[in-house]
Amino acid sequence: MYSQEDLNSAVAAGAISADAAEALRTHVAQTREAMPADAEHFRLITGFNDIFVSIGVIILLLAMGAIGQALAGGIYPAPQIAREQWSYEWWQQTQQQRAWAEGLQMSLAAAFVAGTAWLLAEFFTRKRRMALPSILLLLAFVGGVMVAQAGLIMGWIEGNAGDDDTIGVILLAAAALLTAVAALFHWKRFMVPITIAAGTAAVAGMAILLLVAVIGPNSESLENVVLGVVFLVGLVIFAFAMRWDMSDTARSTRRSDVAFWLHLLAAPMIAHPVFALIGVTDGDNIGAGAALAVVAVYIVFGLVALAVDRRALLVSALAYVLIALTWLFREFGAVELNFALTALVIGSALLTLSALWTPIRTAVVGLLPESTRASLPATA
Repeated sequence: MYSQEDLNSAVAAGAISADAAEALRTHVAQTREAMPADAEHFRLITGFNDIFVSIGVIILLLAMGAIGQALAGGIYPAPQIAREQWSYEWWQQTQQQRAWAEGLQMSLAAAFVAGTAWLLAEFFTRKRRMALPSILLLLAFVGGVMVAQAGLIMGWIEGNAGDDDTIGVILLAAAALLTAVAALFHWKRFMVPITIAAGTAAVAGMAILLLVAVIGPNSESLENVVLGVVFLVGLVIFAFAMRWDMSDTARSTRRSDVAFWLHLLAAPMIAHPVFALIGVTDGDNIGAGAALAVVAVYIVFGLVALAVDRRALLVSALAYVLIALTWLFREFGAVELNFALTALVIGSALLTLSALWTPIRTAVVGLLPESTRASLPATA
């Protein structure tokens, strides 16, 4: 199985001509009776060897994390005492030491995971270009960098800062920024498409954490303000994803894969605050008006997804629609079959939309201005 990026690399290396590569793309598109863009291709698994290697990667990373934790325990062990000797005074006196010991264990374990992930990426990503292992190694590296810093921060805060949560939030925001920088270095070295989304998530986390520090971690209005900011950040990330998409409307390069992961990041950040505002997350009985509003918002999401030819919004909002329709069916008397009817309606709608995606999208895009259509993937 060869990706669009593989074909472009072959053309650049002179293995095949540009005309031959384009002829191959055209042939594949005709045999599938759809354009490649409509299928929203991205590289995840190039063969079963990807799964085989991924299992080995996960096992090795777990082992390195355990080794790092054990080494930290040997370097700075947590205080031990017999059960009959335990006292509250002893607990207070050794609080800082315990906090540092636990934080160091977390930090060193995560650092071992991050370092091992980078070294493995030098072979499986840079040389072998294996899709799934590359994704796992990127996530392990970025996550390891963040957790390594968080462990030290938590150890310092619990041992020295007492109840001042604001300092911890600010330090975590700084850690998120350094994680974004680490993701940038990883991108420069390995060019894994999901890296941009990981770095963007770190920057978004930094912005949200700084807002929490300004408002105050214990503020009563914190939840509503954070939901609003998450929604705005989601829109910014969506716009960032569209910038990558518009630079490759044919979806034949790595830029399309980068945009896919950015859309996958932006979608829940947009969907959750909207449905939380409607009241879906407040409880089981959301009301008929809220349930109908959920369905209406989902239709709007569907139109946007069709226009940009990305399905992430539809997937992210699916759980909320299931809740709303289940409640509606129960209100209208279908108590025993409410979930079955909901699954039937949603499943049928999704399969129909998938089967007729191209003609429906053609109709939706046809209603847009010419200037907007020029920036979107071609229809048919």
